[in-house]
Amino acid sequence: SQPGFCLCLHSYVASSKIEPFYKGGKVQISKDEKYIFCTCGSRVNVLEISTGKIIHSVEHDDQEDITSFALSCDDELLVTASRALLLKQWDWRQAQCTRSWRAIHTVPVASMTFDSTSTLLATGGCDGTIKLWDVVKQYCTHNLKGSSGVVHLVQFHPDISRLQLFSSSLDCGIRLWDLSSSQCVCVLQSHYSAVTSLSFSPDGDTMVSSGRDKICTVWDLKSRKAKRTVAVYEAVEGVVLLPENEDLSQIGVKSKGLHFITAGSKGILRVWEASTGRCVYTQTAVSEEEEEEEEEKDDDPRSLTYLLHLPSSSRLAAVTAEHNILLYQLPGLTTQQQFVGYNDEVLDVKFLGKDDSHIVVATNSCQLKVFELLTNSCQILSGHTDTVLSLDVFKKGFLFASCAKDRSVRVWQMDSDSGQVHCVAQGSSHTNAVGSITCSRLKASFLVSGSQDCTVKVWDLPPDLSVTGADIHQLTPRTTEKAHDKDVNSVAVSPNDKLLASGSQDRTAKLWTLAGEGNVSLLGVFRGHRRGIWAVCFSPVDQVLATTSADGTTKLWSLQDFSCLKTFEGHDASVLKVVFVSRGTQLLTSGSDGLVKLWTIKTNECVKTLDAHQDKVWGLHGSRKDDKMVTGSADSNITVWVDVTEVELAEEQAKQEDQILKQQELSNLLHEKKYLKALGLAISLDQPHTVLTVIKAIRQVEDSSELLEKTVLKLRLDQKESLLRYCVMWNTNARNCQDAQAVLQVLLTHLPPEELLQYQGARAHLEGLIPYTERHMQRIGRLLQASMFLNYMWQKMRVAGAPSSCNCFFMTSLYTKS
Repeated sequence: SQPGFCLCLHSYVASSKIEPFYKGGKVQISKDEKYIFCTCGSRVNVLEISTGKIIHSVEHDDQEDITSFALSCDDELLVTASRALLLKQWDWRQAQCTRSWRAIHTVPVASMTFDSTSTLLATGGCDGTIKLWDVVKQYCTHNLKGSSGVVHLVQFHPDISRLQLFSSSLDCGIRLWDLSSSQCVCVLQSHYSAVTSLSFSPDGDTMVSSGRDKICTVWDLKSRKAKRTVAVYEAVEGVVLLPENEDLSQIGVKSKGLHFITAGSKGILRVWEASTGRCVYTQTAVSEEEEEEEEEKDDDPRSLTYLLHLPSSSRLAAVTAEHNILLYQLPGLTTQQQFVGYNDEVLDVKFLGKDDSHIVVATNSCQLKVFELLTNSCQILSGHTDTVLSLDVFKKGFLFASCAKDRSVRVWQMDSDSGQVHCVAQGSSHTNAVGSITCSRLKASFLVSGSQDCTVKVWDLPPDLSVTGADIHQLTPRTTEKAHDKDVNSVAVSPNDKLLASGSQDRTAKLWTLAGEGNVSLLGVFRGHRRGIWAVCFSPVDQVLATTSADGTTKLWSLQDFSCLKTFEGHDASVLKVVFVSRGTQLLTSGSDGLVKLWTIKTNECVKTLDAHQDKVWGLHGSRKDDKMVTGSADSNITVWVDVTEVELAEEQAKQEDQILKQQELSNLLHEKKYLKALGLAISLDQPHTVLTVIKAIRQVEDSSELLEKTVLKLRLDQKESLLRYCVMWNTNARNCQDAQAVLQVLLTHLPPEELLQYQGARAHLEGLIPYTERHMQRIGRLLQASMFLNYMWQKMRVAGAPSSCNCFFMTSLYTKS
């Protein structure tokens, strides 16, 4: 039926977005441990730890990148430094700049920190100088010179009574400044590479420094000598001294004395005993195979760039090179929360879990990310050793497959209760990057992969995918088929698991049968695209296949005779993905132009264009209930769209019902001669014709001009404004011009020009009235002349002695014609 057909034609609006909030640079956690502050270009974003949401953001007006920032120890003041050499002080909760001043540094500020009293701010510049500022009295108190090159680290001694500041620059020494004399009292020499962080013991007499020279040094600050140098065999970016009065036996702390924890290029946390230099605990790596990989690569995406201690809640925060922020709970270093600061290029995205509660995302990375849509909390999955290119999910939504440039495919399982995801199977026999993967549709029995080696492989899954310990199932391909002459960009399995479609860079799509055991066999070839094919997709209801191509078109093909049934054109560039929605009656396509388009198959018409991305939309997936979809783009944004068809229909219906009720009320008011209320109601409906009906009704009453004047002048200012606008429209028609002129006479006679000119668009309206009014006046002038001639004729006819009744009829007909 027609209403049912209407309901299945979908309309979408963006309901939520996962956007970048941290693109590298400094990270700081508030003293109350509720917020994470991090830089993102010209902004400092404030992330609420409990919800994972950005709740505040401060941005420099000049759009210059922020080079450093510092939050005061009382969480009240935020100071930022930009490339424009300006320091700005913020009330960050209101996102208001309260003060700004020139940094005096001749080049950008590289580091900054507050002292424990929140009154002194130290800034380290790229010019080798350090400035100290009194933020209360608002002046520069010290100018410390002598460092060589960029001062990338400044830190006050936690005991402010000592008036000591530590700094480090390109010379790899740690300078100790006495603030009472503004002198550098000594340089602590131990490191041969950049010093990355400092951590102080509670009594303030011991300090640990870390460096990229793969060592940590324990310093005695009384004697200002190195007590011990600990070789940690990785470039260390962060070091934290562990509290001595807590039971940390779970992470190897068995003896009294100082222990510290390091984070660096290996991407794992390790605990060291300061007195012996022994490593007493190493965080578990994902797999031995990966650990070997890590040894070979210095720029591993899992390497850690910051380590921060949250003493009140006994937690540690680690920041990875991929801009992920991980929170670990002491004493066991269990992962508590994971936040993804920047997704880089999103290559694929799929719904996951019960009622599509999660999404799994493949970014330009070897790690997968699983987001819970309600809270944006994230699990980061390691396993692949090179960029993950494609994903697909099995029917029930708890099992999914991934493929990557590392030539492997992996199967992952989500626990239906805890939502935790782990790898259960892995297979690798392709000879080049695996660019596409698809799962069986009826049950989790097999998957198919397509590769840049031009082959398609079918992998059977074991009946029981449960795993124990670190062992995972090893998959071997049931069959391998040389499918195309160029890269296989997309593969898809039909809803009954009997057919397979493949699309390739060689401009063809092919249909294969999967019904028999063993080999896949070719059924036919779809030819017609002028460029490489990016995606193939089976209709859930009809015997058709949809393909998208770099030629900017989407085509529908018959599975019976391999002919092209329909072509959809509308994208300006490559069409990258296609899915069927609305029970197979509509298509969603995404393209390199950043647009997502909704097409109605029956009419070949693009019924909606969704514009929420600035770059290629690689990821597009519809939910199992067909009520939402998700898109992921190379602009690093992920958008979840909800179907609002029923909501829009309900709103339209309610609007129509409201209009009917108001029309009824209007006719009642006119009947009761309550003209003021009737006019007000007609104006609220914003229907010029209805308002005109009321004006005409008023003008038919005795003493109409007096009543019209009284009614119009009692209207509110906004209602008079609307009435003036309607008058301009009515005045264009000779039939309604008298009503328009009557209203205008009231407005122009009784309202001062100053008030009229304050109306929105008043000048334009009044200018629009003039030409038509002049035309009406000319017409009335001609009519007056004609009427004089008729009057003369009438007089002459009376003299001629014609019967008066005949003359009346003659005159009436002449007037009517005129």
